[in-house]
Amino acid sequence: MNLPQTAFPFMFHFVRRQLRSFLVIIGIAVIWSFNDAMFPYFLKLIVNTVQHFQGKPSEIYSAVSGVLGLLILFWIVTEFCLRIQGIMQIYTFPLFRANIRKSVFNYVKFHSHEYFSNHFAGNIAKKMADLPSSCQNIMEIICFNFVTAFTGSFIVLVMMWLIKPFFAIVLFTWLCMHLGLTILFLRRGNDLWVQHSDAVSVLSGKIIDIFSNVSSMRLFARGQYETSYLQDYQIDEIKKAKKAMWLIEVNRMVLGFSGLFLIFSMVFLLLYYWAHQYITIGDFTQIGMQMFWLLGWIWFVSFQMSVFSRELGTVNDALKLISKGHDVLDVPEASQLKLTKGKIQFEHVIFEYQKKRPVFNDLNITLAAGERVGLVGFSGSGKSTFVNLILRFYDIQSGRILIDDQDIAKVSQDSLREQIAMIPQDPTLFHRSLIENIRYGKLSANDEEVKDAARLAHCQEFIEKLDEGYLSLVGERGIKLSGGQRQRIAIARAILKNAPILILDEATSSLDTVTEKLIQESLHTVMQNRTTIVIAHRLSTLADMDRILVFHKGKIVEDGTQEELLRSGGHFAKLWKMQTNGFLPDEGE
Repeated sequence: MNLPQTAFPFMFHFVRRQLRSFLVIIGIAVIWSFNDAMFPYFLKLIVNTVQHFQGKPSEIYSAVSGVLGLLILFWIVTEFCLRIQGIMQIYTFPLFRANIRKSVFNYVKFHSHEYFSNHFAGNIAKKMADLPSSCQNIMEIICFNFVTAFTGSFIVLVMMWLIKPFFAIVLFTWLCMHLGLTILFLRRGNDLWVQHSDAVSVLSGKIIDIFSNVSSMRLFARGQYETSYLQDYQIDEIKKAKKAMWLIEVNRMVLGFSGLFLIFSMVFLLLYYWAHQYITIGDFTQIGMQMFWLLGWIWFVSFQMSVFSRELGTVNDALKLISKGHDVLDVPEASQLKLTKGKIQFEHVIFEYQKKRPVFNDLNITLAAGERVGLVGFSGSGKSTFVNLILRFYDIQSGRILIDDQDIAKVSQDSLREQIAMIPQDPTLFHRSLIENIRYGKLSANDEEVKDAARLAHCQEFIEKLDEGYLSLVGERGIKLSGGQRQRIAIARAILKNAPILILDEATSSLDTVTEKLIQESLHTVMQNRTTIVIAHRLSTLADMDRILVFHKGKIVEDGTQEELLRSGGHFAKLWKMQTNGFLPDEGE
């Protein structure tokens, strides 16, 4: 999905989806502007009629009745159109916002694992929330302010030309000068508001990050520190806001003098032309009223330009979400992974996170279908990277990774991950009900299937004690649950998914001994006839593995059963001796 990456093409991309609705809204704005610009003309007709009226006073009403009737008709038609416009807005703008939000969400969700690791979730969410609203505000200013001012200016210029061309020339010259100054300030203001919007996003991200770690803040009594930590970001936001707002005030000051020049010029010309009987008192009234009406509108639009510039800056800043291409893409017409056995092969795989710092260099390994394989090694040895490459969170630099002889780079990412169930060491949950979190493993599962999976993962014990049971909300990232409870929910989710490939990253590390033993029995049942990969930090959990792969500095240095590896006295045996209380120490300890 390709979305335009600059503000106006981006907005027009979504306007085109509702083009008729926007054309109606703009058309009615033109009608309203025409009605307002014509009002001084009707007043001119009334003034001229009254000035030259020589009949009885009681007959003055009938003399102006035709003009009054026309004025009332214009008013009624305009009011009717404005109500239609209001109804159109009800059905247009919410959908306009929804289309933007959905499209940007669908784009952002395909960013790589690395992208989300490098950006604040709160920052991303704020930009996605601001973008639709700012786009709507810009479209409202264009439809209701810019269109009205442009239409009104055109009508007034034409009508002044018909009375005395010189008035139109003076007004047109002033409009060009006024517009030029406005555009000049707008271009500079847009840059400043982009910088300010970015500062606001960063500040918001920092605040969300602090509240996401509020427990740590309290445990270490760092409330005052966090206030001080935010101060620098707040000062930066204030500084950039002041800079942008000062530009607005200077702009308004310059445009204020510009408007004063127009008033004195036009009034002087009107008095001169009337004194020399080049125009009637009605012409004087019409031109004077139209000039003040238009000046009011132009002045209002100039004030709106500051809002326009700020919203445009917000949009341009938010569009950074889609300005970066996707790092991991499906190939065109990617096939669906057809998994029959679950054999996994790494063929001459080269992978690096950073240039000239490879993690794997010509890695070759085959995991047989249905095999239970343990991965061990110090932190940073390549275990997690091995699993992340199978899940295709990253693309390899060269080589191939095959599942049942199908290159995972040539199948769709969704079809690949549908075939893999993973239980992470530190699972996070959605702020939704327990039943929704478990059902996430299989959306089509009925309540009984969900509860069966929960029983196998021994979740039933704590869920039944909750007031709302399975309907209990778990809080942001599952904060209302303990670490062990979150891990059991993750296990239940994986059990329910029932995928042919199972990956466990020390899946029972947060559980008490009794619960761990019960769940290990359930997991052994789940592992049957599945290709299983277990990342272990407690080597004792690998006793039932068919093979153990020992990683060291991006290489598989040993491969065999636990007994074989202990007997050989190699790197695994060294790790076995080094483990403390069943856990591996960090490398070098």
